[in-house]
Amino acid sequence: MADLSDVETVLAALLTNTIYPQGTNAPSILGGLVKIYRGWPNQSALNADLAAGTINITIYPDPAQHRITTRYLDPPTAETPVAPMLTVTTTAQSASFAGIASEGQVAGVLVDNSAFVHRTAPGDTPELVAAIIATYIRTQRIVQVRGATLTVPGAGSLIARVVADQYTLSETRRQIQGFRVTCWCPTPASRDQTAILLDQALSQQNFLTLPDTSQARLRETRTLVFDQSQNANLYRRDLLVAVEYATTIATILPAVIFGDSRILPNGVQTQSLLG
Repeated sequence: MADLSDVETVLAALLTNTIYPQGTNAPSILGGLVKIYRGWPNQSALNADLAAGTINITIYPDPAQHRITTRYLDPPTAETPVAPMLTVTTTAQSASFAGIASEGQVAGVLVDNSAFVHRTAPGDTPELVAAIIATYIRTQRIVQVRGATLTVPGAGSLIARVVADQYTLSETRRQIQGFRVTCWCPTPASRDQTAILLDQALSQQNFLTLPDTSQARLRETRTLVFDQSQNANLYRRDLLVAVEYATTIATILPAVIFGDSRILPNGVQTQSLLG
């Protein structure tokens, strides 16, 4: 789900990429050391940094700038379809598994309209999946297993499939939250240079992509300059931004593996709707 902390983290990443375009292992675009982090700075640590010429950039939510904007909630939306990492190929009487048997997948074999299904678990392999499904089949008929391939002698019809769980995203609330992007600098020149770079980067970013894949609307509201006598080494500028984002909940939907089959009552054998 999208959270306040997610927005702060994405903002911090955006500012870090601006100041360190070649990565944090390379020098900053400003030349000196720049610390970028969420939250409000510790005063003693900040004073030490400013005395050493180190710039601090912080991202802090403004409690006075928060407003719920929820109106009408849309139904859950499906995310990008998840393709199974485990695969299966078939011949007339055999099914061969391959790939990665990670969690969140269902493998199954439909033999003469009787379904045998296994949900993958941690530690599964294609060979183990074939062996587990074979144990289910053995409750009704003969099956042979060699590696990741199972064979059902005499099968008139054999269908094998692998499906993966799918994800939907539900929006439960929408809000606008204000943030202070604050430049804590040791000189007026470094303050101006830092603020200009950040202002340009923020002005070009209309939307932020959050970890849950939802989009947050970003806009700048105003800027504030502080030249306070309380600290001779401190030159500060705040860039105020507003981010509208949704609180979301991700739901896992199990996939149907043999949805084209009909189960008849009173123990009558399953029939395929495929004919």
